[in-house]
Amino acid sequence: MSVQRNDWSLQRKGIIDQERHKERIKEAIKKNLGSIVSNESIILSKGRKTVKVPMRALDEYKFRFDYRKRKHVGQGDGNTQVGDVIGRENQQGQGTGQAGDSPGQDYYEADVDIDEIAALIFEDLQLPFLEEKSKQAVQSKTTKFTEIRRTGVLSNLDKRRTVMENIRRQAREKGQAKLGPIKKEDLRFKTWEEEIKYESNAVVIAMMDVSGSMGEFKKYIARSFFFWMVRFLRTKYDQVKIVFISHHTEAKEVTEEQFFTQGESGGTVVSSAYKLALDIIAERYPPRDWNVYPFHFSDGDNYYSDNEDAVKLADKLIEICNLFGYGEIGEEGMATYRRSSGALLSIFNDRLQNKERFIGVRIDDKEDVYPALKEFFGKRGVEV
Repeated sequence: MSVQRNDWSLQRKGIIDQERHKERIKEAIKKNLGSIVSNESIILSKGRKTVKVPMRALDEYKFRFDYRKRKHVGQGDGNTQVGDVIGRENQQGQGTGQAGDSPGQDYYEADVDIDEIAALIFEDLQLPFLEEKSKQAVQSKTTKFTEIRRTGVLSNLDKRRTVMENIRRQAREKGQAKLGPIKKEDLRFKTWEEEIKYESNAVVIAMMDVSGSMGEFKKYIARSFFFWMVRFLRTKYDQVKIVFISHHTEAKEVTEEQFFTQGESGGTVVSSAYKLALDIIAERYPPRDWNVYPFHFSDGDNYYSDNEDAVKLADKLIEICNLFGYGEIGEEGMATYRRSSGALLSIFNDRLQNKERFIGVRIDDKEDVYPALKEFFGKRGVEV
């Protein structure tokens, strides 16, 4: 007599490998969030749903016979423990600064949904110091089935309950609890309603310097930050308002499209942007009813006689707002260089009064965009 046992795990090997592949992609994304956030193909995706992310090939572990070695002993002394290192491969041609004959690591580009990347980027972000103020009703995007009725639209037919009612009717009428012809009185329909929830009012004011000193690199950094900021707000909050302000010597409120496409020209008067932001807040978003978050990105070059007014208006913004964030963009490739006296960030750090509600960051490289997001939208206080 022979007994045969099938290994059914082999039937699921494709699914297991697929899940492992997805997990490795997620690990690769988490390790490279800094470079992914500043990836130009994402910023300029224009509605595309996927983006390519480089990652190592998924090789399975296996034993390999090396013909170059003379000794091949397969047994141990019995004293090894789990995790002990029993040998290392001699890495020829590596670390010497010379050409070697050892193979490199294989990389390939995986197509990843932008929404998956966004979920990993935003998982630890929130609006800081969000307070409970006048709330507005927000209609939930998900529907909730609340009860069962005898009438309704066919698309809401509850098949399981309809079959159960048919079997009950057959049992009552014919004494046999089995499925029979479906009649009108057997039909049962699910009814649903959209859940209404309430959120604290919040507005984010995005201000960007578009003066002539904002070259391609600085403009790209500012737009990269605001691209992810807007996506974060619209992903995590249903009703947060966003106001867009661009400025050189004068400031004006612009549309979202104009904000992300406007070229640079003219000088810089930072106080013009702060004055316009204060006017908009007073007219449309009074702080007694709204959580207000102004964020400003510039290269730190301001008309010298305007610095005093800029500091005074920044102090007013901090006084009435939940948080004021300022990002200063340096020159590309000048990460070790820090301006001290004339840069606006240095002046703000020295002169602003309420430092708890002010966050200033310096960005010198594309990979600094993600740390800036975490700095501005890190968890502070209790979210409402």
